Amino acid sequence: MKTCFSDAGCSAGDLELQPVKHANVPNIICTVRGATESVILVGAHFDHVAHGLGVIDNWTGASLLPSLAETVRSLNRRHTFVFVGFTDEERGLVGSYFYVSQLDGEALSRIVAMINFDSVGAGPTEVEHSTGDANLLQKLGNVAGSTKLPLTFMDADQVGTSDFLAFRSKGVPTLLFHSLTQETLKLLHRSADNYQALKMDDYRDTYRLAAAFLAYLDVTLDVRPRLGSDSPPPTLKRP
Repeated sequence: MKTCFSDAGCSAGDLELQPVKHANVPNIICTVRGATESVILVGAHFDHVAHGLGVIDNWTGASLLPSLAETVRSLNRRHTFVFVGFTDEERGLVGSYFYVSQLDGEALSRIVAMINFDSVGAGPTEVEHSTGDANLLQKLGNVAGSTKLPLTFMDADQVGTSDFLAFRSKGVPTLLFHSLTQETLKLLHRSADNYQALKMDDYRDTYRLAAAFLAYLDVTLDVRPRLGSDSPPPTLKRP
């Protein structure tokens, strides 16, 4: 994953391996800096269980991160985008909870949204509604409508957890992309989670929707200044 980020243009100064307590593999962080320190964080876990190859859960999510990082690099960015590959999600969200634990109040307050990808590409794009921030859900609906890309609001919180919960527990607005239905759920943590399970056309649509959504968030979400700062946010042209 480090190589994928590097190939996507994340230079050594913006690429960090974050050692995680009780984990053998670090979190992998790529920062695409914007005009401010207000952060849109995009995450996915890269570990998988022993059964199957973990293509759907969760290499499809993890491999979106470098592609999306490369895409937002071309924007006239107001926000700084932080892309995080989380370790040990399958062991209880170890990487994401550790990441959040290392943020002080200042850093946490600057995260305006956390967008999570987990188990995408097994079918058309789904987004969890019950745990999703209402403002983010509305904005995503606007983007899906304008791009004519498929989107269904489908709750998956009864069948598992994902890394967004570490951020939601701290009051950060979150949204989870997935592709889980009663049918595709049967793939997870089984030998059926392999390359044959990937629906490439649906996966491309998820990437296209996510890329448009991140660009839309950058121009529509308020920029959060540093705590105690009286400076107004910059005004930039829309990309």
